[in-house]
This record gives sequence, structure tokens and C-alpha cells, in this order.
Amino acid sequence: MTISFEGKVAIVTGAGGGLGRAYALELAKRGAKVVVNDLGGSRDGTGHSDAALQVVEEIRAAGGEAMPNGASVTEFDQMVEMVAKTREAWGGLHVLVNNAGILRDKSFTKMDPLDFEIVVRVHLLGSAYATKAVWDLMREQNYGRILMTTSPTGMFGNFGQANYGAAKAGLAGLTRTLYLEGAKYNVRVNTLMPVAATRMTEDILPGEAFKLFAPENVVPAALYLVSDEAPTNAIVGAGAGVYHSIWTTMNQGVLLPPDERTVEGFAAHWAAISDRSHDFTPGSGGEQAQMIIGMLQAAAKG
Repeated sequence: MTISFEGKVAIVTGAGGGLGRAYALELAKRGAKVVVNDLGGSRDGTGHSDAALQVVEEIRAAGGEAMPNGASVTEFDQMVEMVAKTREAWGGLHVLVNNAGILRDKSFTKMDPLDFEIVVRVHLLGSAYATKAVWDLMREQNYGRILMTTSPTGMFGNFGQANYGAAKAGLAGLTRTLYLEGAKYNVRVNTLMPVAATRMTEDILPGEAFKLFAPENVVPAALYLVSDEAPTNAIVGAGAGVYHSIWTTMNQGVLLPPDERTVEGFAAHWAAISDRSHDFTPGSGGEQAQMIIGMLQAAAKG
């Protein structure tokens, strides 16, 4: 089976380098018309450059079709304008890859609140703004593929990245809701957790590992998750040719009798409450309440 993007229009944010550039090049190679969005800033989000135009020129030189866009994901009006220009030029929009990001790493003790805010604004609000700008169009055309970008920090934590981790965890949560809201309109929403050698990770990955984690090794997962055949509500990790799935699970829970619903009662049952031998993956947030009601009903029947 060959996965093609012929006839598709895609926007990739943060596509002036690294992962975004790799996604844009492969989408164009497979037939998509690509909007290369990038402010061209440095790793901390400051400054500007013509990075987006350079990627567009690469795509055009290879026979593909693309246009640059310098809108900021942190400005909703600019995202709306970007989508409008895309629709005007190419008639529709089928794929959105939310990839734009910055880093301002410091321990939480030393972190300025503004550094926390801007990282959350770029990663979480930026992805939400871009997605909101395409959402109604994708619903109207009964087709859409949206990819969020989380990270191991967002899913599991990492010292010195409280701002980044909070934003990236939020993106996984955003996916969990949007996949439900988009289901009846054939809008599929997934989350990618990449580990790649880019300017964002050049001082995190050691020298030899940096060579192994080429962005091109993440591309297969990213493009599958925005293809016609894509699943929805998946969290997929990718790096150095290794691909895996990540789930958020909970266990079946423990129903404490009324006289044990105290702090001491909870403490006494902590081993059972935290036992993972019967973990499962809920399909939505409402399943927690449904499970609790079921346990109460079963207990009432004796």
C-alpha cells in the first residue's frame, strides 16, 4: 500500500527547520500542497529569518508545490488569516501538523513566570489557535487530519522543563477531547511524541545519539497519523527508527465502605488503590464516573 497525499492541502507550523521541515518535504514529495509556516525565530522564540521561504524553495526545486507563511501561532487572527489564504489559493485544507515550539529551560525555582507563560502560549495555545482556525472548515468538508506534538517531558516529566512539560501534557489532553468532537465529521486527531536531533535538542542528546535521532526517522509516524488511513486519539512515540504507543490508564478502583472513607481508611487501602494489575484505557473522561456508578450499583445488589 502506497500512502499518497495527492489532492491534499497541508499546513505545517514550525516548518522552517528540524522536524517541521522534514514533514513538509515528505508531504510535498507525496503530492500535497504545503503551507510552510514559520516565524524563523531562534530556539527561545526571539528574532526572525526567512527559514520558511528556504524550505518552500527546496520543495519547488524538487517539483512540489508550496508557499511560505510567517504568521505567529500565538496570534489567533493570524492563524485565521493563514487558513483563509490557504483556502483562497488551493480551495481547501485537509491536514494540520502542529509543530511550532520554543524552549526556555530552567529549574522551576529559577524560572521567570514570563518564561513559563510564553512556552505554554506557543506550544499549547498556539496549537489550539491553529486547530480552531481549521476546525469549522474540516467539519464542513467532512475531512480533516490534525496532529499535535507532545514530548516525553509532557507525558513523563523532565527536570528543568516545567513550562514545556505543562504545555505538552495539555496537548495530549486537547487531543483526547477533540477526537470525540471531530469523530462524526471524519476529523481525526492524534498526538506524536518525537525524539529527534534538532536545534531544540542539540544540547540534550549526546553527540553520537544526536546523529542517530535524525528527524527523518520520525516522519513515517507523523505522516501516517495524518493520512487517509490514520487512526484517531493515538499517542505515538518515534525516534531513531523505534516507534511505540503510549496510553493513559487507570485501574478498576476500590470501593471503601462508609466507615472507612476517612484519611486513615484511604491510607490503609493505598496498596490496593495504587495497584496496576487491572489497568485499562478509558475511551473518554466520562468513563471514570460510569465505572464508579457501576461499582456502587453492584455493591447495592450485594
